[in-house]
Amino acid sequence: MTVLRQFTDMQPIIQAPMAGVQGVRLAIAVCLAGGIGSLPAAMLNPEQLTQALAEIKKQAGGHVYNVNFFAHQTPKITQQQTEAWLAVLKPYFDEFGLSEADIPFGGGRRPFDEDALAVVESFRPPVVSFHFGLPGKKLLEAVKATGAEIWSSATTVNEARWLEANGADVVIAQGWEAGGHRGVFLETDLSRQQGLFTLLPNIAASVSIPVIAAGGISHAAALRAAVELGAVAVQVGTAFLLADEADTSAAHRAALQSPQAEDTVVTNLFSGGFARGIANRFMREAGPIHSSALPFPLAGAAAGVLKAAAEKAGSSDFSSFWAGQGAPLAVGGSAAEILSRLNGFK
Repeated sequence: MTVLRQFTDMQPIIQAPMAGVQGVRLAIAVCLAGGIGSLPAAMLNPEQLTQALAEIKKQAGGHVYNVNFFAHQTPKITQQQTEAWLAVLKPYFDEFGLSEADIPFGGGRRPFDEDALAVVESFRPPVVSFHFGLPGKKLLEAVKATGAEIWSSATTVNEARWLEANGADVVIAQGWEAGGHRGVFLETDLSRQQGLFTLLPNIAASVSIPVIAAGGISHAAALRAAVELGAVAVQVGTAFLLADEADTSAAHRAALQSPQAEDTVVTNLFSGGFARGIANRFMREAGPIHSSALPFPLAGAAAGVLKAAAEKAGSSDFSSFWAGQGAPLAVGGSAAEILSRLNGFK
């Protein structure tokens, strides 16, 4: 029995956790409208996470919600790797008057740790989900002891099988169409990545735990197709970027509602991890996937400085406008209106 079985009147819709473009406001709005709201926690310190969960508990405590963490291992890098990455960025740093001294220490994304666990133990959210695999056995067992249901993303059948074998209660099948960071953790060969409607039935046939479909689901017909192919629920991200309650910037919203949204690519330039976003000058000139980009999440420190400087100058040429391939079909409105459309209601 999973928390998803509580949803009997309509197909369960999970709002994807989207760090940087949403906070508690969107998660609460989705919960109150009958979906499952998600809080992205990878960029929150323990104090911020505590404040966010207190707000969710206050306004939507009786609803099912999801708190999402990253389970990556912070990599070690050499000076040679750092120099190679800075060489790629140097022409752009020079353009905006930046130097290496402007780059902050760290990558800005926290893997799940003892500090985050303490907050989870305090609030006991009904669902705790992970990206990039699962945390270590001790941490995972402690999360399970709170009563939380464990979800995690798989981009291949092998990853889904691994998640089931290592303690996940539900697997999220993340198709190639999905916007934002891919949950790759076992296989980094992108040629092995599948679209949702081939990945989903293959995962459903390979594991015994429930499967959630994610990637390219921006309208009711895609939701129905996902259910037909074995999903017990769908996770939707890009469509909620246009929600009134999202913190999506005006420039990002405009891009999502323009012909630019038809051109999304997978890149590693902004964090070192593979992520799908709207193509821009940075991706075109440097190449969307660059071998010198520092491994996730370390590339993000320098890329973030460049993004901030460009945006201050009025340019989004270096901004990570994450979006899935279903972006052209997304329509704005309140979270409640978006949920209604996804369920096939007017």
